[in-house]
Amino acid sequence: MRTRFIAAGAALLALLTSVLAMTQSAQAATGLHVSGTKILEANGNQFIMRGTSHAHTWFPSQTSSFANIKSLGANTVRVVLSGGRWTANAASDVANVIALCKQNRLICVLENHDTTGYGEQSGAYTLDQAVDYWVGLKSVLTGQENYIVINIGNEPYGNNSPSAWTSATKSAISRMRAAGFQHLLMVDAPNWGQDWQFVMRDNAASVFDSDPQKNTVFSIHMYGVFDTAAEVTGYLQAFQTAGLPLVIGEFGNMHSDGDPDEDTIMSQAQSRGVGYLGWSWSGNGGGVEYLDQVTNFNVNQLTSWGQRLFNGANGVKSTAKEATIYSGQPPVSPSPSPSASPSPSASPSASPSRSPSPSPSPGGAKGCAATYTVTNQWGGGFQGEVTVKAGSSAISGWTVTWTYANGQAITQVWNATVTSNGSSITARNVSYNGGLGAGASTSFGFLGSWNGANGVPAVSCTAS
Repeated sequence: MRTRFIAAGAALLALLTSVLAMTQSAQAATGLHVSGTKILEANGNQFIMRGTSHAHTWFPSQTSSFANIKSLGANTVRVVLSGGRWTANAASDVANVIALCKQNRLICVLENHDTTGYGEQSGAYTLDQAVDYWVGLKSVLTGQENYIVINIGNEPYGNNSPSAWTSATKSAISRMRAAGFQHLLMVDAPNWGQDWQFVMRDNAASVFDSDPQKNTVFSIHMYGVFDTAAEVTGYLQAFQTAGLPLVIGEFGNMHSDGDPDEDTIMSQAQSRGVGYLGWSWSGNGGGVEYLDQVTNFNVNQLTSWGQRLFNGANGVKSTAKEATIYSGQPPVSPSPSPSASPSPSASPSASPSRSPSPSPSPGGAKGCAATYTVTNQWGGGFQGEVTVKAGSSAISGWTVTWTYANGQAITQVWNATVTSNGSSITARNVSYNGGLGAGASTSFGFLGSWNGANGVPAVSCTAS
């Protein structure tokens, strides 16, 4: 009798567990959701991410990037946003980003970059602050569960105190659910996303269980830490053995901390049904320009890394399958992207800050206008960007001038020819960006030095 009661109790427990699992699955199936190691759409079809990241927060005018990324076969784009560490992306901007993703039949992973390197990088936000940002955007995120994934915070801990990641991540998930978010949540690893101390790997189960909807996917960033096939396969296998969902949220073919084994990363992701997102479309700098997949946001200028990611073995073009939510919708043709300059700091571990007070120039109806912005600044040095916009008529060339008041000097420039006479600066277009249609714009960038002050000068633009 005692054995029968034990067996009956076990059967009842198994039934309750099954019902609970089905209830949790039903709760999560509002849109994109996880089931075991897989990501599923609301209709139950598996969705495997294949795509790249786009640094929207620093290049908000590069909206054609969404169509261009789609044109190379991607089914997902990871979009860099900021809640205030850099110029904040407001609700209206985020709503437009979501619309661009949907227009181009892409699943949109929205990530808050403010948390990058917390505890090690000055100015980094906490995961709690990241949640505040998402809560402020709830009005434009609700109802988009079929189309977007919320990546709560990019690389939320550096190498200082990464053990704090576990409790901070659980708290962030709890607050997101308490605020009513039904979305698939993505959480990045500590150690600048690379989890070389295995904090995420060893605590993933408890973090997953802390989500009342059981709808969280883990994201590993694979750079120099993952420079051998054994390290790549070992990490992926650990999550599959645990029955937990994992995506490769960032990876490259080179990096300053070592040489990632991108061939194994991509082949193993394909054989295991694991999503991957390369870093990044364009705009890298600060020594990691090699991570650009296209030059100056031009889809027709794939770099060697871009060729490898999109067109190589196990690459995006040959392995990506579009989300079924878009079945029956017509494709959107890509549009040409304007020229833009690489940003020295839009890298996996450092990103540019944008000046809150750019200096615009007046623009006549048939002339041009220019806006000067300090995009990043550090001790003794800075990066600047000038955007030139044609007036109501097309122009064939432009000249921008300004005078520094604080002794600044330009040391390097791209997408323009610059001459100086003391503190007076003259910048002229180069061969490929002088002709602008009515209302069209282009930009050029530069590095400079400063000492004591770095005021934003007034600029003027003359068209030819």
